Amino acid sequence: MKKRKDVIYGIYSDEDSILNAVRGAKEKGIEILDVYSPFPVHGLDPILGLKESRLHIAGFFYGLVGTLTAFLGMTWIFTKDWPIIFGGKPYWAVPSFIPITFELTVLFAAIGMTVSFYVVSGMGFGVENFILDERISDDKFCLAFDKSEVDENEAKEFLKSTNADEIHEKIVKS
Repeated sequence: MKKRKDVIYGIYSDEDSILNAVRGAKEKGIEILDVYSPFPVHGLDPILGLKESRLHIAGFFYGLVGTLTAFLGMTWIFTKDWPIIFGGKPYWAVPSFIPITFELTVLFAAIGMTVSFYVVSGMGFGVENFILDERISDDKFCLAFDKSEVDENEAKEFLKSTNADEIHEKIVKS
């Protein structure tokens, strides 16, 4: 069952404004629901207190599985299942395994990381994500507060004091 959320949000035109607004909200102790941006803003993660993603560690292990799958698969095929001598090469010709091993390493890492990202992010088939404002994915920045966690007047005053271009309220289902 989806829950309703009442959201107050401010729209900003540039990344410096959103960085200053987030710093100000953290200093005043105002609980931030989320910050939306059309592109990654350098320095935003530490201000929000977000930890570094562990996706690269998972990617290493997915790549390792791909490497082992390719190398062990070709070893079994060319030495036990179908041993054929090609142009005088030995059965276990490791240098000829390198291209396929590389390709499967990249393939397993890419697919594994993509699936992991979607699962951890709560995105996938049948998931409807709420959109506060269409311009957020184009050229605007957004700082959002949940009305149940902050004082409505305090949030609006804060957004005005940080020179938000626009201030809106919206009810979304999450």
